[in-house]
Amino acid sequence: YLILSRLSSQHERCITNITIFEVIPVVSAIDDFATYGTLIPTLDVVVDAIGGMDAKIVSPILLSGFAQASQEKRPPHAPKLAHIYTSGTWVHGENRTDVVTDITPLTNPAEIVAWRPEMEQKVTTNPHVNGVVIRPSLVYGRSGSILAMLFKKAFEGNVEWFGTPGGRLAAIHCDDLAEVYLLAAEKASIAKGTIFDASNDVNESTDAVLQRLVEVAGAK
Repeated sequence: YLILSRLSSQHERCITNITIFEVIPVVSAIDDFATYGTLIPTLDVVVDAIGGMDAKIVSPILLSGFAQASQEKRPPHAPKLAHIYTSGTWVHGENRTDVVTDITPLTNPAEIVAWRPEMEQKVTTNPHVNGVVIRPSLVYGRSGSILAMLFKKAFEGNVEWFGTPGGRLAAIHCDDLAEVYLLAAEKASIAKGTIFDASNDVNESTDAVLQRLVEVAGAK
């Protein structure tokens, strides 16, 4: 697998210490195909887990680059390269009245991710890769989540969160999300062209979570 992600400064400091679990870091510019393009002939799957405000620009470049490299470098008998793109459930927008699923038409995505539905279609319709889209809801667990800043603020004494009171959090644990990626990768030949929402089967009251966090942390 080739998992494309950004490294924090902490990850960069530790990257040279990774020697187990068959993890081989390849540190380069994200669109530097010359660095990791030699892996294309033997890869099973590429997972685009790029974050940041420039993902709108970077993700189409990655898809195009891997699709072209797959045509040029993979043996003729090899299965198509699986390309898993990470979107998110924010494409459904904020809806406090209806039940939405991965087959619900996207009519009102959150402004910050309004470009993602088009990118999802580029992945699922690309003829040169087995494209699959995964839309995680709010990821929690360990430290690599948007929730990390919430706990940091609580530790500092002042809890702040976005939105209007009365909402509910759709969330997924990072380990469960990892299993979703694994299943999608293993079944990419039959899951190609499919979009999956990835979320717990229950949601949580935002107000209740914030209130409990304040009580535990002694914050405001």
